[in-house]
Amino acid sequence: MQTIIEKIQKLKREKNAVILAHCYQNVEIDEVADFVGDSLYLSQKAVSTNADIIVFAGVFFMAQTAKILNPSKKVLLPRKESGCLMADMINYEQLMEFKSKHPDIPAVCYINSTAEVKSECDICCTSSNAVKIVKSLDVPEVLFLPDTYLGKWVEKQINNTKVTTYPGYCPTHLRIKAEDVLDAREKYPKAKILAHPECHRSVTDLADFVGSTAEIMKYAAESSDKLFVIATEKGVVDRLKRDYKDKEFVLIKDNIICPNMKWHTLDDIYNALVYEQHEITVDKNIAQKALKCIDRMLEVSKG
Repeated sequence: MQTIIEKIQKLKREKNAVILAHCYQNVEIDEVADFVGDSLYLSQKAVSTNADIIVFAGVFFMAQTAKILNPSKKVLLPRKESGCLMADMINYEQLMEFKSKHPDIPAVCYINSTAEVKSECDICCTSSNAVKIVKSLDVPEVLFLPDTYLGKWVEKQINNTKVTTYPGYCPTHLRIKAEDVLDAREKYPKAKILAHPECHRSVTDLADFVGSTAEIMKYAAESSDKLFVIATEKGVVDRLKRDYKDKEFVLIKDNIICPNMKWHTLDDIYNALVYEQHEITVDKNIAQKALKCIDRMLEVSKG
């Protein structure tokens, strides 16, 4: 493995390339990544990079977002089939139908959506900043898509805003059930249970802490507790185990693995750099409209 890591590092220097990796990726990807984090963090890093080539170890919508933010740069997705099942639950036509049923209400789209969907929404959000984004609109009602569970979790945090959600969801997080949390409480009575807001409401209601992947990792790092049950994708547990060996981390269920996030290997990243293959392109008009949606999010996130 060390040989391919060295080859990738050499190619990065030669081609002025940067590798962005989501923390649901296989943990060995971190060995070559310049930045590892959640969607908000990686969006911010995509804006600030001076690289000529961005290799995105994530899923399609993430690479698409990086391209929208960097139209003059070459953005590569190591495995082109690495999509997002949630993002695929809403397309342009379905969005327009959803909006037509709720006219004159601002639409907030989760970053887990395509460029076409972002182009017709007022503002984007991630799980890290969703509450802040909705609050920033200061309106009595918003549309939220595609994740109904994140949307309804946001509504619970904001007393004076109705959040009307599209019926999308993350199949990986929906594998976690309330009974899994109750079983974990019984098996690990001293553990703190940390859950992602993409989980079903019955799960987040039972958790000790609810937050994005980055927020879960920060909570675990800073907490004086030593035992945690993690109710989100396995990649988070892998990194916590690696980085905080004085603490114990338990994945709430063995099958909480996003198959699309696990496509990429070091070989795929190497081949992407060698051949500059699987380049992401976005229609210029769609990209310009989607950029406004993303930029507005990034601006609010600064405050």
